[in-house]
Amino acid sequence: MTDRILLGHGSGGTLMHKLIRDVIAPRLGVAGFGDSALCDLSGMISGMNRIAFTTDSFVVSPIFFPGGNIGDLSVYGTVNDLAVAGATPKYLSAGLIIEEGFPLADFISVLDSMAGAALAANVKVVAGDTKVVQKGSAEGIYINTTGIGIFEHGILPLVPSSIEPGDYIIQSAPIGLHGISIIAQRNGISFNPPIVSDLAPLNLLTGDMISFAGSIAAMRDPTRGGLSTTLCEIAIESGFGVEVHEERILVPPQVKGACELLGLDPMYVANEGVLIAFVRRDMATAILSAMHGNDLGKDALVIGEVTDSHPGRVILHTLIGGKRIVDMLPGDMLPRIC
Repeated sequence: MTDRILLGHGSGGTLMHKLIRDVIAPRLGVAGFGDSALCDLSGMISGMNRIAFTTDSFVVSPIFFPGGNIGDLSVYGTVNDLAVAGATPKYLSAGLIIEEGFPLADFISVLDSMAGAALAANVKVVAGDTKVVQKGSAEGIYINTTGIGIFEHGILPLVPSSIEPGDYIIQSAPIGLHGISIIAQRNGISFNPPIVSDLAPLNLLTGDMISFAGSIAAMRDPTRGGLSTTLCEIAIESGFGVEVHEERILVPPQVKGACELLGLDPMYVANEGVLIAFVRRDMATAILSAMHGNDLGKDALVIGEVTDSHPGRVILHTLIGGKRIVDMLPGDMLPRIC
């Protein structure tokens, strides 16, 4: 831990986890570290026992990028955190922090994107707040969204403690598109074909998977810190080991090329339309079949499994036949990507 806050403390990797675990959580009484909090309402609201509750702040730079902008990103980012907890997203709030001088036309474009994303994800924006800060204080606009989801049809929350050795790990879609689209736009780099963010509402996919909820132990969307960091989080939280095969991990050719050019590892690059599901081995084929019928999961495949050896660690089986330990993102490879 340093005596100053660094960009790396917001990267989604090791520094951020240490900041949350050692500084924030003990002072605010935060007990869990998943994408959504599970709130017990037993005895408070008739017919409802639990809800999923989450909040996220979006400071992406640039505000507009190939495949979206900060508006639809703020909606889908929060919707996805609820969806991978097994909940059906229902309601959002929106907090807007706008910099003095921000073009009204851009502001309207962001709001229209938020409205379109909410419609696509079948959620309602029901509350909000607007603040304007002095020029030079916010780089245009920042957005905070808070979301509430409900567990329908007796669905139980999906949590890492439900994972068992032998579970298969499913990747729903290719990784790296969002992070690379942001860094390309930010630095004026063009690729042919263009790299477009994978931004999407994952509840449209998890809705097709919900009938298999009893065979799905946990899900996560690998945003900041990428696939590697998400797998490390799951391994630590579950107490089991994770093994994945490099040859099976979906990485688009243009993302591979961009990462080679920029010196990046695609497994640490952020995503906004990908989920990782830990499922019972005997139901993996049926779950994959359901996912393949959805555009967001048409490329889904098994990339690894859970093991009771090397607890808390992720092992990658490499293309050349070796093995290596996978760690969380250590620093700030791609700051301001969401």
